[in-house]
Amino acid sequence: MLIGAAIIDSINPCAFGVLIFLLAYLTKTFKQPNKMLIHGLVYTLGVFLTYLAAGLILLPIISTLGKASVASYLILAGVIILAGLIEIKDFFWYGKWFSLTIFPGAAQRIKMYIKCISKRLETAFCLGVFVALVELPCTGAVYLAVLALMSINGADVTNISYLVLYNILFVLPLIVIIFLMYQGVTAKQFEAWRERHKGFMRLATGILLVGLGAWMIVYVFIRG
Repeated sequence: MLIGAAIIDSINPCAFGVLIFLLAYLTKTFKQPNKMLIHGLVYTLGVFLTYLAAGLILLPIISTLGKASVASYLILAGVIILAGLIEIKDFFWYGKWFSLTIFPGAAQRIKMYIKCISKRLETAFCLGVFVALVELPCTGAVYLAVLALMSINGADVTNISYLVLYNILFVLPLIVIIFLMYQGVTAKQFEAWRERHKGFMRLATGILLVGLGAWMIVYVFIRG
């Protein structure tokens, strides 16, 4: 289940969109594919470490809340199901009413920061950290559901290792995109692919979220 959730979460149009824009800018700025490759991987490392750190912080908090109150766990499950329904809605009526996406102000700030990238790798890393944080409204619902299910057993060594695995799988498609662009696939080709499939990405995410939220509720009643 964890692997399936990580794979579906990783094919997220928000994460793809930011990375494609970044790589397109790097390709025009640095000219040399090697520099684009290195900066892209450092950016991805920033995303990975930020998500991992967020998971390590949230896991014990959610575990404590779940043990203290069944109601809080059920409310969290309800929020996850609602997020799933919003994602499913976007498959049929994308962009109408409310959507789980990066806030417009944050999106503009990301574009501004990308254009400020210098030859220093730490700039690409910091951008990865920033993007990971502002993407949470768009990419964080599945992660939250997985953390809620992990919290049943608390922040033990097994769950921490699962958390590392989850985040490796989460950034894996980003790494694949970086290497494909390094091999010559253009940003326009990736963006066209993303536009064609973003509805199905959101549908898959929505179905997963509804399923995870329903399982959380069932678990509460099974546990008694």
